[in-house]
Amino acid sequence: MQVAIIGTGFMGVTHVEALRRLGVGIAGILGSTEAKSREAAETLGIGRAYKDFDDVLSDAAADAVHICVPNAFHYAYAKAALIAGKHVMCEKPLAMDSMQSAELVEVAKGKSLAAGVCYNLRYYPLNMQARAMVEGGDLGRLFHINGCYIQDWLLHESDYNWRLHSDIGGPLRVVADIGTHWMDMLSTITGLEIEAVFADMSTVYPTRKRPVGGSVTFSKKVDEAGEDVAIDTEDYASILLRFKGGVKASLYVSQVAAGQKNALRYEIYGAEKSVTWDGQRPNELWVGKRDEANNILIKDPTLMAPSAAAVASYPGGHAEGYPDTFKQCFRAFYDYIAAGDFSARPSFPTFDEGHREILLCEAILKSHQLERWVTV
Repeated sequence: MQVAIIGTGFMGVTHVEALRRLGVGIAGILGSTEAKSREAAETLGIGRAYKDFDDVLSDAAADAVHICVPNAFHYAYAKAALIAGKHVMCEKPLAMDSMQSAELVEVAKGKSLAAGVCYNLRYYPLNMQARAMVEGGDLGRLFHINGCYIQDWLLHESDYNWRLHSDIGGPLRVVADIGTHWMDMLSTITGLEIEAVFADMSTVYPTRKRPVGGSVTFSKKVDEAGEDVAIDTEDYASILLRFKGGVKASLYVSQVAAGQKNALRYEIYGAEKSVTWDGQRPNELWVGKRDEANNILIKDPTLMAPSAAAVASYPGGHAEGYPDTFKQCFRAFYDYIAAGDFSARPSFPTFDEGHREILLCEAILKSHQLERWVTV
């Protein structure tokens, strides 16, 4: 397999590194300009710098396309790549709205192509262990779920990024950017589907200072004075969720939580046991009990369920983290392609799941606007 990478920023580089660890070849890379394409190709040791997206589509050597560009481009690039007969792995969200994502689902149907969305965080080994425990009945009947996904990289008024603007990133920012990761993880772990939401959101800086010379995602605070720009996306959201079957959940997400660099957490409570996991300590799963001592499972494939051990590449005591989740997500994607049965149930996050997350975002936005429960 040979892959064309679209995007030269944080995500594009991350995808390149993960694919190389799997032995998947990189056919070429495309940046926002020809100069950026050439610079990235030289820096990353990639043989071809694409001139434009048409150059990508016409490259017979590129079997698949990884889309790692701002959200506003996802729909058009994914659709064109599928029509050109290329497999697609798209960064989330899949599209700007559910009309676009529904169309992409339809375009992907009936083709002998893989169409995936990069909800990679479900692939932490201990998330798969929690899933096996739920499926095996270890937790008993599920009662409720709590959690958060919080960051601080947009804490200051001068912090700036393209994701702040709805015309580029979509009408929701923190919910779509990181909240959907949490919802995907918990749906994957529990096997449950969210049926209704109640949301409240806030924007702490209605106006931000666009730094002189632009900014880089997760970069250090920029002190240069910049122009005032209006912000029309949320910095914080608290969401009540109801799953089919009656299980309740609460989630809060923020990108203005001082000191929280990338805190992704959940607590799942059942009649028999509970499990708690923190993405900043990803190799530990806390197991809570009432009538005996609690314990912490340290990631060790020999002590885990086979389905969880399958996404753990290293033995016990050897930590696995964020970059490994991309590797495991892409492994599932390319193993599926290699198997050649495109009627089989995919083991990677699909366009259908990406569409579902956009429907969730739209229900969350509607709930905030109407100040009431909204059915997904």
